[in-house]
Amino acid sequence: MSNENALESIPADQQGSFSSFLKTLASFTGDLSSLTCPSFLLAPISLLEYSSFWADQPTLFSSIGDSDNAEERFYAAVKWFISSLNGSFSSRVPKGEWEKKPFNPILGEQFYCNWDDGTRIVCEQVSHHPPVSGFYITNDNAGIQLMGHDGQKTRFSGTQMLVDQIGYCTLKLTGKHDESYLFTLPSLSVNGIWYAAPYVELYGTSYIQSSSGYHAAIEYTTKGWISGEVHHFKATVSHSEAMQHGGPTVIEGQWTAKSTLTKHKQPSEPFLDLTGLEKPVPHVAPVSDQGEMESRRIWQKVSEALVAGDYQKASAEKSLIENAQRALRKEREETKAAAWEPKHFRKVDGKVIFGDLREKIIEKADSKFVDTMGDMGWSYHA
Repeated sequence: MSNENALESIPADQQGSFSSFLKTLASFTGDLSSLTCPSFLLAPISLLEYSSFWADQPTLFSSIGDSDNAEERFYAAVKWFISSLNGSFSSRVPKGEWEKKPFNPILGEQFYCNWDDGTRIVCEQVSHHPPVSGFYITNDNAGIQLMGHDGQKTRFSGTQMLVDQIGYCTLKLTGKHDESYLFTLPSLSVNGIWYAAPYVELYGTSYIQSSSGYHAAIEYTTKGWISGEVHHFKATVSHSEAMQHGGPTVIEGQWTAKSTLTKHKQPSEPFLDLTGLEKPVPHVAPVSDQGEMESRRIWQKVSEALVAGDYQKASAEKSLIENAQRALRKEREETKAAAWEPKHFRKVDGKVIFGDLREKIIEKADSKFVDTMGDMGWSYHA
């Protein structure tokens, strides 16, 4: 679909709100998540459900601890991480469609799903101001678990929406290897908004640090005016005892497609081919069986209206949910109710979760590194 076709596809009753939205963007300062988006640019899904895309390829996740070699386990962790980027920012968008804005989760919203291989995930909106999603992924049979949280700080620059992801995730092998990995998150740019054809690119650098001493700095670039390719990444892998391992390894390619691995002074070899991997469908309980705080039950009427193309009804149903949340917050303030607590997560000092891995990342990062991890974390409890 071309940008011109995208503009032509704007519903007649949405053209005015889209024009107003663009005018607001042009002069807006502050957090863009507070802006009201035209309904035709909304995706029929909650942002909280996006956390499930961390397990977009559950087999890659559950196989990280298979090898008895620490270096091979680290490469397996990189493969899983790249697949989660593809699931989170590319493959989830239906073919032939553009990026759309998901619903802002309400405080305490929950999402659960599982896959045939035994991988399961628990997601919860643990904060509303600022908005933060907590997630926990585990595969008990494989002896692996992951905890993380993600928030967004957004701003507008020229024709791009820039999104800094706030948070991190920590993966632990709980079986015979007793190994931990800390992953930081890349920044995003949302392009094409002015043409009603948004798409996501990654930029900046993210890091992976393992307790075994392996470290990766992953730089994200995109196609320039003259050269380059979309969705490009280059990961430089090193070890705390670099001399012993003969220099860095480079993993390079597209985080949406194919990549190669090149060890020091050796020929390149295939690393990961996401184009050849099927995307397993997660199992989610029917809406009729879900609790009142589960995502698809909360947003059911809004989602159904969007799928049907009834944007006025979608806006009305969405407003009902948001107004009810505002009233609930006001009531808590007026009654001086006890501080709200999430069902599945507790806020703790980050070191309880990632130990010294953050310090190791900061030691190796260059001057461009922007630490968005923060000092705190969200620890899962059943």
